[in-house]
Amino acid sequence: MKIGIIGSAGRMGQALVDAIQADGHEHAGGVDKDGDLAALIATSDIVVDFSSPHALEANLDACVAAGKPIVIGTTGLEERHHFLIDDAARDIPVLQTGNTSVGVTMLAALVEQAARQLGEDWDIEILEMHHRHKVDAPSGTALLLGEAAAKGRAVDLKDHSDRARDGITGGRKAGNIGFASLRGGSVAGDHMVIFASDNERIELVHRAENRSIFANGAVKAAVWLMRQKPGRYNMQEVLGL
Repeated sequence: MKIGIIGSAGRMGQALVDAIQADGHEHAGGVDKDGDLAALIATSDIVVDFSSPHALEANLDACVAAGKPIVIGTTGLEERHHFLIDDAARDIPVLQTGNTSVGVTMLAALVEQAARQLGEDWDIEILEMHHRHKVDAPSGTALLLGEAAAKGRAVDLKDHSDRARDGITGGRKAGNIGFASLRGGSVAGDHMVIFASDNERIELVHRAENRSIFANGAVKAAVWLMRQKPGRYNMQEVLGL
């Protein structure tokens, strides 16, 4: 399979090249800002996008025009980006996720199960830490975990989340899902989901020790997506969860 990379110049780009070749596939090339996107897509069976939210619309349009599937691992997406993804998924297979790691995907499933079983007397807090160069917060993975918790609680995350606390904020609002973001050093990605009640606490943790886990997961997702019909998919479906 020929796999192209959108956003190939960064550290994730090189990790993807290594993962593609290690899995026995062909690296079809890469493209970055002002590169020939159409040419890359034409020579690829599928593309993996780790570029930026600003480039997503053009990337989706090019894939739809060429009839090629796309795996989207770009984070920092807003509501309008998800509308664009839904629209493109009518014509091509699209897999979008806040994290391509197999371990994080399993963590999200556990978070959803715990949130479903534990009552609102268990407060949910999500803590994430990344390297000093990360530009968006909370991380896409933290939001993915928040969505999993909200799904378990059968609520809308937009209406039940606390993103920032500073000054005299008052007591914690029951049922809300809290987020905290730390930045520093070269941390690839640490995430902790805390379920806290009056007398006990459950902590579900994932630590990324190397970016290769994201690249390996993205290649696994690409192989799976090549067999799918047009539609929108996620990593849970890749693992059959």
